[in-house]
Amino acid sequence: MDDLLNEFIAETSEMLGALGGAIVAWEGAPDDRPRLDEIFRFVHTVKGNSGFFDLPRITALSHAAEDALAAVRSGKRQADHRLVSAVLAAIDRLGELVHAIETGEALASADDEPLIEALSREEPALQPEVQHAAAAAAPRAAVRTIRLPVDLLDRMMSGISDLVLARNALARRLRDGAAEAEVAACFERVSGTVADLRDAITRTRMQRIENLFAALPRMVRDLGTETGKKVALEIDGGDVELDREMIEMIRDPLTHIVRNAIDHGIEPGEDRRRAGKSDGGRLTVSARQAGNQILIEISDDGRGIDGDRLVEKALATGTLTAEAAAQLTPAQKTALIFEAGLSTAAAVTNLSGRGVGMDVVRANVERIGGIVEVDSRKGEGVTFTLRVPLTLTIIPALTVRVAGQAFAIPRSAIEEIVRVKGGAVRVERLGRAAVATVRDRRLPLVDFAEIIGLPPATEPEDRMLVVLKPAGGGLYALAVDAVQDHEELVVKPAAPAVMAAGLYAGTTLADDGRPVLLLDPPGIAARAGISFARKEIEETERAAPARAATPFLLFRTLAGVLRMVEASAAQRIEEVPAEAIAATAGRLRVAIGEAILPLEGCAAKPDSQIRLLRLTDGGTEIAYAVREIVDIIPFAGTPIPASAPGEIRGVALVEGEQVELLDLHWLFARHAGAPADARRPICLLPTEDPFLETILRPLVESAGYEVRTGGPDEEADLVIHTDASAPPPATTGRVLRLRAAAEPAGEGDDSIHRYDRDALLRALTEGRKRA
Repeated sequence: MDDLLNEFIAETSEMLGALGGAIVAWEGAPDDRPRLDEIFRFVHTVKGNSGFFDLPRITALSHAAEDALAAVRSGKRQADHRLVSAVLAAIDRLGELVHAIETGEALASADDEPLIEALSREEPALQPEVQHAAAAAAPRAAVRTIRLPVDLLDRMMSGISDLVLARNALARRLRDGAAEAEVAACFERVSGTVADLRDAITRTRMQRIENLFAALPRMVRDLGTETGKKVALEIDGGDVELDREMIEMIRDPLTHIVRNAIDHGIEPGEDRRRAGKSDGGRLTVSARQAGNQILIEISDDGRGIDGDRLVEKALATGTLTAEAAAQLTPAQKTALIFEAGLSTAAAVTNLSGRGVGMDVVRANVERIGGIVEVDSRKGEGVTFTLRVPLTLTIIPALTVRVAGQAFAIPRSAIEEIVRVKGGAVRVERLGRAAVATVRDRRLPLVDFAEIIGLPPATEPEDRMLVVLKPAGGGLYALAVDAVQDHEELVVKPAAPAVMAAGLYAGTTLADDGRPVLLLDPPGIAARAGISFARKEIEETERAAPARAATPFLLFRTLAGVLRMVEASAAQRIEEVPAEAIAATAGRLRVAIGEAILPLEGCAAKPDSQIRLLRLTDGGTEIAYAVREIVDIIPFAGTPIPASAPGEIRGVALVEGEQVELLDLHWLFARHAGAPADARRPICLLPTEDPFLETILRPLVESAGYEVRTGGPDEEADLVIHTDASAPPPATTGRVLRLRAAAEPAGEGDDSIHRYDRDALLRALTEGRKRA
C-alpha cells in the first residue's frame, strides 16, 4: 500500500507542476475545448485516486473543482478571471495537501472551505487572504523519483554486459602474460565501455527543461495581476534536456529575473503608449544547447536598465569612486546590477526594489559553474543569458598542484595558462595587492597558497598562472605551483565544513584514490577582495608600452613538431571531440559551439578528442590542431625564411631547439579566397594595426625589410594606408592602399584587397624596385 501511495504522490505532484500553465493557457483561449478536457481529466483522476486511498480533504476539493469545470464544459458557466483564479487556488491547495501527506505535516482544514465555496458560486470571488496565498505559495519539494524510457534501461544493461566481457578479456591477457600491445587494446576497450556506460547513466539524470518552464505561465499571470500589467509570455526550447539537479538550482535565479522583468522592467500600459509601444509587454524565455552548455535567455521589451542611475547609486553607497565611475563603459555600468544593494527601482514593492536578488542570482549561477550575461538596450528591453553546464556530476577540469596538494579548476572558467618564468609575465606589488601583467593586460593576482595558509612548493619565478574568467566579464590570475592535466571529473558535494570556506565547489577522487577539491573561482575572487565592477581590475586595462620582444605561443603539433605562433593571434584553446570534425566543402572543418571553423594542422579526421588553437586576424577565425601547449615565450629574433611559400614561414632557434614559425598570412589567405601558392608579399608598415602587426609584419621581416611604425611624416619608400575611403596621407614615398572588402568601391578605386596575394605582391615588388 505504501508503494501505491508513493506512486500517487509522485504522479500527482508531477502533474500539478504542469497544470498551472495549462490553466493559464485555457484562460487566454476559453474556447480551447481539448485543453479544458485535459484539465478536467486530471481533476477527475485525482478525485478518484484520493477516494481509493481514503483522503477526504483531497476528494472534497477536487470534487468541487470538477463540478466547476463540468459546468464550464456544459456551457452553464464562463471561464472568466474569477473562476480561473478559484481553480488555480484549488490546484495550489491540492499540491499543499499532497505534500503534507508526504512529509506528515498538518494543515488546517478550515482553509479548504473558502476555496470550495468559491468554486461552487456562480460568481466566485476568493477572499483576499486566500487570493494572496494562491499567488505566493512557495514551491514544494517533489518526491525524488524518475521515469526512464525502456530503451535507456536496455542500453545500460547492454553496457554492463559489454563491461563484464571487456573486464574478462583484460584479466585473461594479464593472466596469460600477453604482449603490451594486446593489454593496451583491452584496456582501451574497457575505457570505451566505461565511457558509454557513464553516458547512459548520465542520461538517467536528464530532464526536459519544460519542467522548469511549466510554472512560468502561472507566475507571469499572478505577477501581472498584482502589478496591473498585461504581459504576454513566449516559451521556446522546452525539449532541451538538463541535469535534474541543475534544473532545481537555476529555478530561483530564473524566478528572480522574471519577477524583476515584470515588476520594474516592463512599463505600465500608459507609459508604454507614451513610448510608442503596445499596451501589453512581452516576456520571452528560451533554452538551447551550445556545445556542453545550456543557454537560457530571458528577454523583455521594457524600459531597459538605466546604467547611469546604477552609477549614481554605486557612488552614493561607496561601491565606486568618482574616478573609477568616470571610466566605466556602458556594459560595465549595466553590470553594476549584480552588485549587492544596488537597484534602479523608484520604490520598494513586495516583489523587488530592495537591491537584493541579482547579486544572489549571479552567485547561485556561478556556484554551479555557470555565468550570467546581461544585454540592456535603454527604452527597448533587457536580455539576461544564463550559461550553465549540462550536468553537475561530470565536468571537464584542469588539475593543478599547490603546496603539495592537488586541486581541480573547472575548465569553463579558464581563459589561458601562462608560465611566470621567461619574461612573458611580469609580477609586481601595488601596496598589499599583487598584479600580473599578462600580454600587456594588468590582472589582479591571487596566490592560492597564501589564501589557504600554506607555503608554496616552488620559487616565484617557477610558478604557473591560470587566468580565470569566472563572471563573464573580469579576469584574474591564480598562482599555482604546477599544472598537471585536463581530466573529466566526477564531482560530489564536499563536507559542509569544507563548503563553508567559500573556496570550493565540490570534491572528487584522483586516479590514486586521494580526494581532490574542486576550486570555486568566484569564491576565491570574493575571498581575495576582487570586484569585477571596478576599473582598477578591468581586464582591458593596458600596461606599459609593448617591449621589443613579441610574445609567441610555443606548441607541439599532432606529429610532435615544435612550432610557434604570435600569441596575439591565438584567441583561446579548445578541446573538441572527434565527432565535431568533418570533411565538408572540400576541407576539414570543426564545429565549436555555433561556429564552423576551417581546421588546419590536421591532415585527416582524428579518432579521438583533440586540442585546438583558435587563431584570429580580428575578423576571420581558424582552428589549428595541436598536441600540447608548451609555453608563452618572448621572441625578438629574425627567423630564417622558408624556401617556398606555405604553412611555415621560417625557422628560429629557441633555447637550443629549432622551432618552426607559422605563416599566418598564408593560412588566412587560404580561407579568404586568395591563391596560396603565390610569392610572398613585401610591405613597409607606418602605423600600428592588429592586422598589419600580426599578419603582415612577420613577412616583411623575413623578406629583409626594415619595419618602422609611425605616422605619415616618417620617411618611407612605401606607405600602407588601410582606410581606403579616406584621402591618402602626404608622403614622399609611394602609397599602397588596402581595403577589407573583396570588391573595389567603384571605378577609380586603386586599393587592394588585403588578402589578394597576387595583387599585393605585384604592388609591393614594384615599390621595392623604386626604393
